[in-house]
Amino acid sequence: MIGRPRRWLRAVVLGSCVLALGGVAAPAPRPLCDEDASVGLRPSTDLYCLDLIPRPDVPDVKGVVELGRPDSPYDVVVTAAGNQRYDATVVIENLPPPSSLGPYTAYVAWVTPPSLDPMRKVGVVRNGRTPIGEIDDDKFLVFITAEASGDVTERSGRLVLRGMSPSIRMQQHSMMMLAGTPDSSSMVHHGHGAHGHGHAVGGDTVPPAQWFMPPENPRLPMMPMPGVDELVPPATPYLPGTGLNARLLPEARPRELLKLADGDTLVMTASLVRRTINGRTLVMFAYNGQYPGPLLQVAENATVMVRFRNALDQPSAVHWHGIRLENRSDGVPGVTQDPVPVGGEYLYRVHFKDAGIYWYHSHFREDIQQDLGLYGNILVHPKRPDAFGPAHREETLLLDDLLLGDQGLVPFGAEHATHALMGRFGNIFLVNGETNYRFEARPGEIVRFYLTNASNTRTFNWTIPGATMKLVGADVGRYERESWTESVPIAPAQRYIVDVRFPKAGEYPMMNQVQGIDHNIGVFFPEHDTLGVIRVAGAPATPSYDREYRTLRTNRDVVTEVAPYRAWINRAPDREILLTLRLGELPFGLLQMLRRDVMYSHPVEWAGTMPMMDWLPTAKQVEWVLRDAKTGNENMAVDWRFRVGDLVKIRIGNDRTSLHPMSHPIHLHGQRFLILTHNDVPSTNLVWKDTALIPVGGTVDLLVEMSNPGRWMMHCHIAEHMESGMMAVFEVR
Repeated sequence: MIGRPRRWLRAVVLGSCVLALGGVAAPAPRPLCDEDASVGLRPSTDLYCLDLIPRPDVPDVKGVVELGRPDSPYDVVVTAAGNQRYDATVVIENLPPPSSLGPYTAYVAWVTPPSLDPMRKVGVVRNGRTPIGEIDDDKFLVFITAEASGDVTERSGRLVLRGMSPSIRMQQHSMMMLAGTPDSSSMVHHGHGAHGHGHAVGGDTVPPAQWFMPPENPRLPMMPMPGVDELVPPATPYLPGTGLNARLLPEARPRELLKLADGDTLVMTASLVRRTINGRTLVMFAYNGQYPGPLLQVAENATVMVRFRNALDQPSAVHWHGIRLENRSDGVPGVTQDPVPVGGEYLYRVHFKDAGIYWYHSHFREDIQQDLGLYGNILVHPKRPDAFGPAHREETLLLDDLLLGDQGLVPFGAEHATHALMGRFGNIFLVNGETNYRFEARPGEIVRFYLTNASNTRTFNWTIPGATMKLVGADVGRYERESWTESVPIAPAQRYIVDVRFPKAGEYPMMNQVQGIDHNIGVFFPEHDTLGVIRVAGAPATPSYDREYRTLRTNRDVVTEVAPYRAWINRAPDREILLTLRLGELPFGLLQMLRRDVMYSHPVEWAGTMPMMDWLPTAKQVEWVLRDAKTGNENMAVDWRFRVGDLVKIRIGNDRTSLHPMSHPIHLHGQRFLILTHNDVPSTNLVWKDTALIPVGGTVDLLVEMSNPGRWMMHCHIAEHMESGMMAVFEVR
């Protein structure tokens, strides 16, 4: 279980209602706030249930608001501005007749922010279950009042029940700090003088990396952390190119389109390059001298050979993310191959079984190598020309961020990954490796954007205000049905396919719009950043595809393919995984700051607003845990074995009770899966995927098609979490 029990609700909420999905009767979502140990992992009542407190003169009334999940094709449901969305249901028992409390005939529910203005009526409620619609305030209160009529538009009657959203429990850090002597024995202590050396290339020879304090979030002043401010991570700082003449390194080129035919061989070399970002010259990594790596275009069912050559200063390997290829070519050191040594090479055979958008990236010290540029896209065109609706153009976008201070790149830990708690949030946004992405379009043009999140930890909420957006595909294919969307929440390693129409001339900003958390005072604030600009000008696009674009297509072939799998929604999981955290020795001050997470943790941490706290812990002190709920085996001790052709239902729960819970994008190598439910709510629009985001306190049910023999990785795709242990291997025979 991931939350606390509410036994009294069972008599109220259990019923026999069913929801028809694809012609198969599936049970309605199990009530969120009925936690029963017999059903295994459940969503956290601590985050998704809002207790209603009765007035003292009606002590027998009991109530709760279930913060359910709205219908959505995404793993996390937010507004275009980044506010969390909930589909709320009031569950009450023992309400007396309204007339017993005075001149009243109805009970009415109201939702309001903490300021109590505006007070929004959400409906008449009664004993039992009453849906009250969607709530998208980050902090809010719920009032139940007795009113003269159910038709009232302003609250004036008697208060009966009241409750506050779980997010209101979030407190400012100063309230959580305890007096005491800081214990910093687990960290390396330096004065500020040791922080002053950077790694931007100024002269000919690249100096050794040295720690310096990470940059502040420009929207927030950095809160003093007594006993912590002078610490640096307990690891040797690493940046590439030490001792080399940086001027002799080639400057990275923008990525190039490379079309590969069946049977072609590609030579791919990983090497050091120079890059200039925000006026600073940096030593980074690149595939074939390009940042990001070449955009590969292939046809569905093609097979190519890739001869990988390692010209870095450390071992490496290439993982072909999402591609159901043969096991020996999966690119996982220690599982499918030895790491490719410096100066060595490895031959990969890559068969593209499925159409869609994929990517390749380093799978050795991913926290360093991927972040420094070792990634690229693969666009696999479908055999069917009508697989998607018509579009005038296609554009592939790799979304990323980079952590850059005044002295240059913030170093990485040589022995252990830094940023082991939160992951390495960057402060510079990159689209296709550039900080100033620009794109030209025409009025009425429909552009198919293939999105990939290549960041170490950041979940984006991608949007283009003013344009119309239609979601058509995800990781490994097309949705059953196309749907309109205002934004695309995309976690690390995920991909989405979105058709965007630009209605008229003008400039359209490409945005990341999320709600950050100011932990200093315990409030949410908007973090809306421009990732690039689309300039729309010239004559209208021809031919016009407006009629086709206005139609939301149903992909009958996908519906037919996935229809038999809906029966698994009714079944108990075959396997259960709990995602949790084990902490080693951390500084006293840092531990006190982590105590805020005991009070409240947001389903997704969208922004790195505590750079010092994020930076200091390393994989030596932090162990992220993927635990088999049945056996108790953890991480690489998990021993799962399946046969080709097995369909396996895996429930993944994200532990709310750890000292620093975080959302986790879980990736399965070599197979594809359907997400059957989020928080017990059945998915109504299925798509094949390989990476699922599990929000804090949430549960996700995956139906995995074990179609590919071999030993395969399952891990969190926050690079620092994987480096801190959150990975396992399963075998398909």
